Amino acid sequence: MGELTASIAHEVNQPLAAIVTQSEAALRFLDRDFPNLDEVHDALSSIRQDGMRAGEVIRGLRALARKSGPQLTGLDIDDVIRQVLALARGELMRHDVVLRTEQAAEGRLVMGDRVQLQQVLLNLIMNGVDAMSAVTERTRELTVSSLLAESGVVLVAVKDTGPGLEPSVAERMFQPFFTTKPDGLGMGLAIYRSIIEAHGGRLWVSPAAEHGAEFRFTVPLWVEQ
Repeated sequence: MGELTASIAHEVNQPLAAIVTQSEAALRFLDRDFPNLDEVHDALSSIRQDGMRAGEVIRGLRALARKSGPQLTGLDIDDVIRQVLALARGELMRHDVVLRTEQAAEGRLVMGDRVQLQQVLLNLIMNGVDAMSAVTERTRELTVSSLLAESGVVLVAVKDTGPGLEPSVAERMFQPFFTTKPDGLGMGLAIYRSIIEAHGGRLWVSPAAEHGAEFRFTVPLWVEQ
């Protein structure tokens, strides 16, 4: 029960925080001498989208709690990536993060639960943004890529240019309740690994070539039943 409660608090926090941010923006646009109704409309649309996402997160967590497994269908992983990047666009701009994408899955379908894979990818992106928050001496750059691997899987990677990881920390990052954040619960990466493993893939982290860290996960290709 403690792990489930921590999981819900962790996963629902991001869409709720986004709802608060967008509602504050809408109020500012309304409080102007000449209210910007187009911006208010966009903010309300984002609030609606984030509210729906919070509901989808809860559905996914309930499925994990019941151990019913993901609802697997054939998905275009590059389409999933594009949807998640659209959700994360505001946060990337707010933190002055340069986004690079390298999508080379060749249109092949993967076997996945759209909501759960979106959860994993969005939170890996947000973790990368958080890791770069204190970087001032170089460009904050986030690279999200997909690649068709030879072993019948698609490899998805999220690479940041943050301070990187100590080897001892990297080994413990996927342990429940281990966190490097002052306000972290330490459940996120443990949940994401469980989700990816339930898909028949794996999730791991390694140091990036120059700066930062790179999280990678695999998802099997879709096979017609």
